[in-house]
Amino acid sequence: MQVFETPLIDLLVVEPKVFGDARGFFYETYSKERYQALGINCEFVQDNVSRSSYGVLRGLHYQLKHSQAKLVSVTRGKVFDVAVDIRRGSPTFGQWYGIELSDENHKQLFIPAGFAHGFSVLSETADFCYKCSDYYHPEDEFGVAWNDPDLALNWQLEQPRLSNKDQLYSALKAIPEANLPVYKK
Repeated sequence: MQVFETPLIDLLVVEPKVFGDARGFFYETYSKERYQALGINCEFVQDNVSRSSYGVLRGLHYQLKHSQAKLVSVTRGKVFDVAVDIRRGSPTFGQWYGIELSDENHKQLFIPAGFAHGFSVLSETADFCYKCSDYYHPEDEFGVAWNDPDLALNWQLEQPRLSNKDQLYSALKAIPEANLPVYKK
């Protein structure tokens, strides 16, 4: 297994060691001991899976009081995954990182608490897996506009399909500071 730093502080790409032959493949998706050795030192308490069809864009979501670190991957299909550092005081505040996650490359993205997260589906369907460090609290859900002009995200889609909720989020600069997480060194 290998871990790679990204340009954003604390955001990591994990490439599990995949064992494959003519029968198929096997890889370990998570081992607390191994991931802690890589610097991923959070306790995951909830796993989620979503299935989406081509053109769906989910995000950019975050929780404030119940901030979640996430370890995300794709078990079927292909997505373009995006994390945005929205932690007040972070040296990389307002910057984003995007990566293709797929059932072919088996890559994972570790997203620290305090980041906004979203993805666009580039295959016919995609099964997206999330390990989360806190429970989902719908009353604590916030978001950043998927099309924030200052972020200038390239979702790799012509016309994304969004939920009503995701269409209503504000640009990052319009979000009150009290509704943004704080960077902790």
